[in-house]
Amino acid sequence: MATSMVKKDLNWADLGFKYRQTEARFSAIYKNGAWSTGALLDSPMISVHEGAPTLHYAQQCFEGMKAQTSPDGRVLLFRPDLNSERMNQTAARLLMPEVPYELFLRGVEETVRANYSWVPPYGSGASLYIRPMLIGVGENLGLRPANEYEFRVFVSPVGPYYKSAGLAVISLAVSDYDRAAPNGTGAYKAGANYAGGLLATKKAQELGANEALYLDAAKRTYIDEAGSANIIVAMKGNRFVTPKSNAILPSVTRRSIMTLAEQHLNMQVEDRPIDLRKEIGDFEEMAACGTAAVLAPVGKVWLDGAWHHFHDNGQSVGPVMQKVYDLLVGIQRGESPDENHWTHVVKID
Repeated sequence: MATSMVKKDLNWADLGFKYRQTEARFSAIYKNGAWSTGALLDSPMISVHEGAPTLHYAQQCFEGMKAQTSPDGRVLLFRPDLNSERMNQTAARLLMPEVPYELFLRGVEETVRANYSWVPPYGSGASLYIRPMLIGVGENLGLRPANEYEFRVFVSPVGPYYKSAGLAVISLAVSDYDRAAPNGTGAYKAGANYAGGLLATKKAQELGANEALYLDAAKRTYIDEAGSANIIVAMKGNRFVTPKSNAILPSVTRRSIMTLAEQHLNMQVEDRPIDLRKEIGDFEEMAACGTAAVLAPVGKVWLDGAWHHFHDNGQSVGPVMQKVYDLLVGIQRGESPDENHWTHVVKID
């Protein structure tokens, strides 16, 4: 499939975060114990048997990544090895075959390369969102793993996850619902985890929040994560803390931010349970982070019938979150030195 070098005529600065169909996507099939070579496809449609376990038993997982254009025109991925590693951890938990890293990376690279005209130009504020996915297909009825699987990668140009120029200050509402049990699938990027959160998000939005904030299912005391992102907190005493729990998704973005806070801001980094009610008075700044959201400062949290505000009474971005955001996106966009060797260049023909 030929690569077009001419960028699409889009208003890149006003894309929003939604699906836009592009020309090509990658697909490989696992059957009889082996993966096919894989190839690019034109059609965005997936045809599956009515008995496919992905439909009935949610035997499915996915990843979220982005491609960015650097100032010198290179197309950069951010830590794709960690996305591949996380997908395989989820696949093992759901009794699905692992996708070899070589196949994972080739699928991502071929899809990005074939859709180069959709990769937003440098300085636009947009990026190319990449969705690798693995689903159980084929004929099936009983509760058992599928006989066949499809690994697919599609892409879509997107703007900010939250509709705001630059860093968007958001609000969260503590949910009455549980996201995941400690020994469940909360630490895996399984599709079923997200369907259960739709109602929690709706309830949070009815309270005036952007998203739900989940507490641990066992004691409803410690922070787990938000509906679509992990949580990071700048606390008194130059501490940078993130919740620790077996029910939290291991975010690539969060992991990177914690490293940057320690390396560049000389903060005391802590990965531990956070008792929201007891420690909220020590919160100086709070943020949600993830591939889609990048980093979204949290201005206020709804807890026990009242709003609790943070930096500048929740009206603006705090200095710590601004600094770690600038450090992170500077690396992702190729603007800053990549001292940790996190970026991966996609060669464009």
